[in-house]
Amino acid sequence: MAINDSRITNNTQFPAFDAFLLLIILNFTLQPLTEPDFGWHLRTGLDLLWHGGALPALDPYSHTMPAWPWVEHAWLTDLIIGSFYQLFGALGVILFFGAVTAGAWLVASLSVPCSRTYRLLACALSLWVALPFLGARTQMVTLLGLALLLVVLQRGRNVEARSLWLIPPVFLLWANLHGGFTAGLFLLGLVAACSVLVKGVLHWAPGLAAHLDETPLAWPTIGKLVVAGGVAALATLVNPYGWRLYGEIIDSLSNQFMLESLQEWQPVSLNTLAGRSYALYLAGLGLALVAWYRRIEPVRWAVWAVFLLLSLRHMRNIPFFLLITLPLCAELLATGLGRLRGRLRLDSVGARRCVLAGTLSGALFMVWMGPDHLQRVAQSGLEPIEYFKGTSYPIEAVQWVLEHRDRVGHRLYNDYAYGGFLLWWLPEEKIFIDGRMPAWRSGDRLIFQDYVALSLTDPPRLSVLSTYSVDWAIVRKKSLLDEALAREQTWKREYEDGKVSVYVQSPR
Repeated sequence: MAINDSRITNNTQFPAFDAFLLLIILNFTLQPLTEPDFGWHLRTGLDLLWHGGALPALDPYSHTMPAWPWVEHAWLTDLIIGSFYQLFGALGVILFFGAVTAGAWLVASLSVPCSRTYRLLACALSLWVALPFLGARTQMVTLLGLALLLVVLQRGRNVEARSLWLIPPVFLLWANLHGGFTAGLFLLGLVAACSVLVKGVLHWAPGLAAHLDETPLAWPTIGKLVVAGGVAALATLVNPYGWRLYGEIIDSLSNQFMLESLQEWQPVSLNTLAGRSYALYLAGLGLALVAWYRRIEPVRWAVWAVFLLLSLRHMRNIPFFLLITLPLCAELLATGLGRLRGRLRLDSVGARRCVLAGTLSGALFMVWMGPDHLQRVAQSGLEPIEYFKGTSYPIEAVQWVLEHRDRVGHRLYNDYAYGGFLLWWLPEEKIFIDGRMPAWRSGDRLIFQDYVALSLTDPPRLSVLSTYSVDWAIVRKKSLLDEALAREQTWKREYEDGKVSVYVQSPR
């Protein structure tokens, strides 16, 4: 992960443009609370506060898997979310995740020695590509952890490498904040293995060292990195679940049915906006590499290549690659724009005038576009009920249920995407499924497999409702299940709107 400090190609500062870029970054990182899993994270955090931080041994939120030994891998993050919500409301949570997300990108940019302007520009471009993955997602905490790790690795490349000893405490905290700490362990192992391989090759062919543009890690530094990584791995066991935390992560990542069914685990596709934006980023990065990159950096190459393959295999890994390549993006921008300035023969005054003109043009464009996004974000934090009326979430049905609780049953069916939302807005109800549960099972029955058979199969397997003794349902309007229940004489539609129908099983 070497970056030679002598490669600082352009240190010119543009304060007005920097402020404009910060405004763009703010616009990207502040997102409304529409993440499907946010609701159950919030519910967990509030319950932890109310119960003095005591973690439940079994699942307290579903009626389908009440005996499942739930491992809450983001318990500390959820506790923080609950605290922010209790103190500052939904807007406080939005600001918290905005700060974490912006912090991840800004911290990662510190590992490249170029001016602030190019780092901020790289952050803005990268965040634009990452937009489909941003919001109130606990994965943002893992991205911040990964960014910190990148900076520590970069600054630990000297002979003493004292900063490498920051790695274990980072992982001690990270493992209690989010299960994505395993991505950090993977990066550590990858850097260490590649560094050992490079040193081995140079041992047999020392003449190659003169051709490298990254300084190979010294053996003592590699040793400290390996020891720090080993201590960090042991530190991750200091969590409420011990080894079970790893078991939960492995169980989820090895569940082939879940990986094949959930969209975020699918390969990158040009049929999605996220896929097209990412392809555009990769194309631009590739062209910039061809035009301005002339270095031999085997460890960086290996890290980029591995994380690129992981991102192409599973879409949810795209933010990892964006963060890993953020320093490269900033370097290429500094090099390319520096050369452009040279070709245009602009002195510092001329460059500042061009940047000022661009800043004013961008600001006028943003004014013309209007502050709609930030207004929606503010509404979701200050008036969430009104905000959710303009989304696909069934807030109107929730309000009806709260007013007519006597007209519905006791064992709810809900759409997978609604599970977290219902735990937020109907905290007294136990749900059928939510985002925690794709790998959960009872004997040989997988709850997510049963959900797919009931909700996404034509015709729906209605026997699943009987299996779990479901007696009322909030069903997505015009879905296969909605149409099937409408034909069933034993089910009655009690409520409907443009989003959902509420069905109740008729007494037998």
